[in-house]
Amino acid sequence: FAIVFITYYLRQVVRKPAFFCTDGKFRWFLLANVDKIQDKYWPPIWAIQTHVQTALANYLRGRLPDLPYRRENIFTSDGGLVSLDWYDPVVTTGQQRPTAEPVASGSSNRCHNAVYDDESLKPIALFLPGLTGDSQTEYIKSKVPVAHELGYRSVVFNNRGRGNMKLLTPRFYCAANYEDLKLVLEYLRHRNPDAKIVATGISLGGIVLGRYLIDYGDAALVDAALLISVCWDFLAGAECLEKPGLNLKLNHHLARSLCGIIEENRHVFESVPKINLDEVLKSKTLREFDHNFTVKMWGFKSVKDYYSQSSHKGKLCCIKRPTLCVNAADDMFAPVCALPVDEVEESSHVAMIVTSRGGHIGFMEGFLPILPFFTETLLHQYLRSLYKLKDIKRDLIY
Repeated sequence: FAIVFITYYLRQVVRKPAFFCTDGKFRWFLLANVDKIQDKYWPPIWAIQTHVQTALANYLRGRLPDLPYRRENIFTSDGGLVSLDWYDPVVTTGQQRPTAEPVASGSSNRCHNAVYDDESLKPIALFLPGLTGDSQTEYIKSKVPVAHELGYRSVVFNNRGRGNMKLLTPRFYCAANYEDLKLVLEYLRHRNPDAKIVATGISLGGIVLGRYLIDYGDAALVDAALLISVCWDFLAGAECLEKPGLNLKLNHHLARSLCGIIEENRHVFESVPKINLDEVLKSKTLREFDHNFTVKMWGFKSVKDYYSQSSHKGKLCCIKRPTLCVNAADDMFAPVCALPVDEVEESSHVAMIVTSRGGHIGFMEGFLPILPFFTETLLHQYLRSLYKLKDIKRDLIY
């Protein structure tokens, strides 16, 4: 049996990631600078199952110490509150910068480059966490220092009610709305008109970032993006998460987490007549939560309508910024059959890497998985190569 399993592992599991990208500047750039695209991916031979990858990677990253940040609060036009946590190893964890009003809508690893001697010109690496994440979430803590060591100004966007912030208004966040992200990007661009902004969105953060890139096209305020473990087709993802077994247990766990956030802020939502909080808190799955809360909060016609508006399949042609996407073929949130590889191969701005294993945000590798994992190394290579470019639009697009 051992021989059969090892043979299976070496032939079917250990593979170069599938790489999808049309011929052009972006493809050449990635192949020349991001070695992970052409290296074989070696997940732990004893941890190739998707749920093991997902859970164990979460545990190992979670053992990292909390990161020190300087907090910048940003108030939204409706009175809500989001924040930017700027990574700064010299400050005490939790220290904050003064509150900022929103702008009007409208190491040896360090990459030395004379053009960035001015602090205001240093590139910004913006990180967007997932569904219930914030700046201290495990997969954020493993990536933020990577960008800092390369010379970026690393900053994490905390959604309303996350990152130990109070929810000030009866407005939450959802996959189909990027208004708060738009506000934050306008704020960053207003304060840093000449700095590159490279945004990394993970899971829900990648979905929201992707929606922004799709809708804004050439007007997007980020110069390049990295999307990790994004669900491209919400209906397919929901059906996969509702399969009996560990998928459904994970579904229940996420629904409980969301219900917990609502319970913590119950006093804020009690004034909303269209929402029955007792029904919301009974939600057992993400679909039930979306039916009881998200659809009513945001005015969607139905869960199907919400999922359709949140999905990016059929829309990638609208992205006009260099965007690298990373998914695992066994991600329970994004079934491999629902990955938009055909669209990616027709886009000059979007590339996709699909590993044989990795679960959801897992991507452990090596017999004894020790950080950095696959996505941390990929992030390092991608950010390092972008750092060296003086003009991303000129060098990768036009």
